[in-house]
Amino acid sequence: MAIGKYVVAAALAATFTAAPASVRVIGSSDARMCYEAAEMSFAPRPGDLQRCDDAIQVGGLTYQELAATHVNRGILRIRRGQLDAAVADFDTALSIDPNQPEAYLNKGFALMRREEPGEALRLFTVAIERSTLRPEVAHYGRATAYEALGDARAAYYDYRRASELAPTWREPLIDLARFRVTSR
Repeated sequence: MAIGKYVVAAALAATFTAAPASVRVIGSSDARMCYEAAEMSFAPRPGDLQRCDDAIQVGGLTYQELAATHVNRGILRIRRGQLDAAVADFDTALSIDPNQPEAYLNKGFALMRREEPGEALRLFTVAIERSTLRPEVAHYGRATAYEALGDARAAYYDYRRASELAPTWREPLIDLARFRVTSR
């Protein structure tokens, strides 16, 4: 069963707001404040992005903290609708740390919002393979990508996996209810 691209985008927007895949930064620095803003479920304030910018510009971060701050700023940019800037942040994070699973995951969401499900599908898979901290979100994102590409069977299995990983999360359950499983 295929759904329209607008339904997929709306589902992803709701999912992303409810379940960010930010990267923790310890301490009381601007990088930490950037992380905390990325953890919030509401739209970022302009000052939140400025804290991220300041953390990156001032320096003194380890390479992991720098990659994390780019991921977290990318999340804030997605929430502000700045998809190209968000993708650039995730790409920078990956150039610093190519094994950063949350950068793959969040870039996948940005690409889904840009209606690029083929590449998003690959990125969700990489996030799962690299042990994202939010595997339920990666499976959900991959399910929406599969569905946008017309692969209902694969979408069903990923929605089901997302639901198994996070049984109280409503979105996968709602999406699973749209499917009818038959035997042949």
